Formats: sequence, C-alpha cells, structure tokens
Amino acid sequence: MFGIGIPELIIILVIVLIIFGANKLPEIGSGMGRAIRNFKKATSEPEEIDVTPDKQSEDNPEKNRS
Repeated sequence: MFGIGIPELIIILVIVLIIFGANKLPEIGSGMGRAIRNFKKATSEPEEIDVTPDKQSEDNPEKNRS
C-alpha cells in the first residue's frame, strides 16, 4: 500500500493525535468514513444526464437553426 508499513502508520497516528487531541479523533474518523462512503456511492451510480437528441430535432433540423 504505497510503501507505508505499520511503523509509518503508527508514527502518522501519533502525529495526528498530538495535533488534534484524543477528543477529535472519533469525529475525524467518522468524517473520513462518510467521505469515503459518499465517494464510492457517487462512482457506482449511473450518470443521470440524458444526452440523447430529441426526436423532434431529428425530424426537422431547419427549425433548430434559428
């Protein structure tokens, strides 16, 4: 995983603990979990934009030029 092992993860966790404090860690974790969940949901949903041309514009292209 990107060359990050257990010792590096522990060092990162200690630095985050020093910066934010123990009381903020659950809030940060839940925020990151929500962000990951929303990202996965957004990438798995189909596109909602319909780009197919209208039948009317195919039948009479002269009207659409104005």
